Amino acid sequence: MTNPALPTHAEGRARLLPWLLAGAGLAALYLPTLVSLFNGLWSTDEQGHGPIVLGVSMWLIYRHWGALMDPRDASPAPWLAWPLLVLSALAYAVGRSQGIWLFEVGSSLGMVAGIVLLLRGVRHLRLIAFALFFMLFMIPLPGAIVDALTQPMKMAVSYVAENILYAVGYPISRTGVILQIGPYQLLVADACAGLHTLFTLEALGLLYLNLVRSKSMFRNIALAILIVPISFSANVIRVMVLTLITYHFGDAAGQGFLHGFAGMVLFISALLLIIATDGLLRLVLSKLRRQGSPA
Repeated sequence: MTNPALPTHAEGRARLLPWLLAGAGLAALYLPTLVSLFNGLWSTDEQGHGPIVLGVSMWLIYRHWGALMDPRDASPAPWLAWPLLVLSALAYAVGRSQGIWLFEVGSSLGMVAGIVLLLRGVRHLRLIAFALFFMLFMIPLPGAIVDALTQPMKMAVSYVAENILYAVGYPISRTGVILQIGPYQLLVADACAGLHTLFTLEALGLLYLNLVRSKSMFRNIALAILIVPISFSANVIRVMVLTLITYHFGDAAGQGFLHGFAGMVLFISALLLIIATDGLLRLVLSKLRRQGSPA
């Protein structure tokens, strides 16, 4: 006896075939892009978060793979899918031929969304909406925009780090984004306090929000807004750690293994600050509920 609600092997293969064809098409388009990214931008400190964002996005989509493969509630929207696929293909062609990463990498979001709309529909697209949004953080931004926003961020991080260390008694001064502590000079680079680092920490915070999935709209909105100052604080902590390592252990330690360790400190401190802030928000909400409840 067989359960008619369960698909046969033939039906399972028939359901899987369109996805395999779509996956083969995506691989043909974007494998060369991935090779170029891994050999170029993603091998730099500034864009090193790209592979992590891609891997997490694929995992987020995989979490809903069972629902995506279920055709029972499918309502394909070809009227929306085909224009999106055509526009994404044009963006890819322009980006690939002209070396514009914003178009080449960004087109992948439209391609994935168009495939889901074509094979399943809007309801299924909503299931992976956060994964597609998360993929935005792996798109390289134009250099002019990054440079314009990174410089004031580095200045602010340098200023705060200098004042904190000076307040606790360290012999430190600052000229622009160059910190002078004892006999050592440190340049606050883009990788330490730039826009890309802020984007990476923003992605970490939003992923935390998605995984926690609080039912409180106030808590979600407040934490999403507070991720910005949390990211800034984590950058300040990283610069201070690197400065102190250089001051106490020498320039070789600051630029060697311990420099990479400071990068770990950045993400660990950001995650701890996010968790602590979320805990504080929970306490505030709990207190407000108790005050609002009748005696």
